[in-house]
Amino acid sequence: MIGLAIALCWFFGALCVAGTVYWSIVAWRVRRDGNNRPSLTEGLTGSLDHWPAVSVIIPAHNEVAHAPDLLRSLLAQDYAGAIEIIFVLDRCTDGTLAALEQVASMRAAVDARLTVQFIDNRACPQDWAGKCNAAHQGAVRATGDILLFTDADTTFEPGVIRASVKLLILRKLSLLSVLSTVSVRHAFEAIVQPVAALQLMKIYPIARVNAQINPMPFANGQFMMFSREAYDHVGGHAAVKDALLEDLAFARLIVHACKRKAGLFLSDGLVRVQMYETYAQFREGWRRIFIEACHRNPRRLRRYGLECMLLGTGVAIAAVASLAGGALAWSLDDRPLAIAGVACGVVVLVVAQLTLRRIFELVGVPPVAALAYPYASLAIARIMWRGAKDLRRGAPVRWGGRAYVLEPTDS
Repeated sequence: MIGLAIALCWFFGALCVAGTVYWSIVAWRVRRDGNNRPSLTEGLTGSLDHWPAVSVIIPAHNEVAHAPDLLRSLLAQDYAGAIEIIFVLDRCTDGTLAALEQVASMRAAVDARLTVQFIDNRACPQDWAGKCNAAHQGAVRATGDILLFTDADTTFEPGVIRASVKLLILRKLSLLSVLSTVSVRHAFEAIVQPVAALQLMKIYPIARVNAQINPMPFANGQFMMFSREAYDHVGGHAAVKDALLEDLAFARLIVHACKRKAGLFLSDGLVRVQMYETYAQFREGWRRIFIEACHRNPRRLRRYGLECMLLGTGVAIAAVASLAGGALAWSLDDRPLAIAGVACGVVVLVVAQLTLRRIFELVGVPPVAALAYPYASLAIARIMWRGAKDLRRGAPVRWGGRAYVLEPTDS
């Protein structure tokens, strides 16, 4: 019995050492890349000889709580060129239109750069997703040289359009996308949301997305800016009308099908989003995201879910077990093993927490939320495993007013 106890102390201590090595590597990468991250703030300095006209297209379905804030932030943009703001009210049954009209009418002064129009869309073709159809309706009426598609639950700081247009042009991008900063209003947004985003970035590392050679296609539908020529060249939203995630579909068209250049940037607080009101919505939304991010491959979903759990929940369990093993070894008068067990448990917890706190700080989440990482990683693993299960049994996924029954793949 004593031999088994000592063997377990060594086993959990070894797991803690492995965990410490992993989190130390992550900490080194965060330190190395922290000041060199592709950030939208890079476009805030300097100017262009010519600022092209921009059309901002916002599909909105019952967004009375959010859309007026977005409109206010768009009206406050410091962009030197013309901005055309197009809200497409997609079968709204609330007061979204009235609220938007009130904001538009309360502008303190007439600004010739800005125009605002509202499209009341009352129908959606059977073979289109609702959001794609609404975005298409806006794009058809847009007159800008640059098209920006964004969600109604986002808000922009005044320099967002100026910075993104500058980066799009100077870097010769056909598609520029931004990872929004998530507003923290609910506990799950501080605890679980950052871990979901981190897991997605493991699947689609920003460095790979922005690579000059063999880039990995990825875009965030909350903010997609196209040159008009590139948007029309790929076929616009008609080309992705039935895609479960139109942002990934657009990125694949731009990068793989058309061999054009796309760029992904962190918003660093310049673009904020309020994604989900309830944890149930969060769970269903991220299940859909992970299914598409893993190319509808159940095996890949299970593998990423297991990895997420082991590096979060598993490391924490190993640390606690190592601490308990150290206490047991002390009671058995094995002082060296006791000290080693306690040291291994403490070190891995400290290294992991310091690294996570820095990551959370960089993405605009209260660092104290890192304490819940073991729970959050298990929650995200369960979402991914549920996605794999739903694929296997043919359970429908609902999005954009449609139900999708997805075929699992091995790709």
